Amino acid sequence: MQIFQDLGLLGLFLASFLAATFLPFSSEAIFAYMVSRGDRVEVLILIATIGNSLGGLFNYWVGLFGKLEWAERYLKITHEQIKRWQLKIEKRGSLLAFLCWLPIVGDPLALALGYFRVPFYKVAIFLTLGKMCRYLFIVYVVSRFQ
Repeated sequence: MQIFQDLGLLGLFLASFLAATFLPFSSEAIFAYMVSRGDRVEVLILIATIGNSLGGLFNYWVGLFGKLEWAERYLKITHEQIKRWQLKIEKRGSLLAFLCWLPIVGDPLALALGYFRVPFYKVAIFLTLGKMCRYLFIVYVVSRFQ
């Protein structure tokens, strides 16, 4: 994590991007550290939101160009699980993209939104709003405990 901190805003962007992909990584600690040391909050929120949103949209694009067989083979997702996701996505649509910031389910959710061809611009808007709200919440929590 030190290397991301040493890179400053570029490190925050990279950490935020990587954290939104399937890699086991978290950007919250780096973001909270930068907030706590007094960096400009508006800039941190902007950089982290852009990086994290692009990482989430990367998952969407993987789903968009992916194949059902890949999910079953490499992610060990059963056909029944895929059908359940499809029903949820058909019912709630692009609003589910707001939840892509959630741990564990957020990355597969973005992938599923792409796979089931939910319109990109709607996913981009709700995904970005959800990720930005998470960073706003972290700012709130850090500022309460300083």
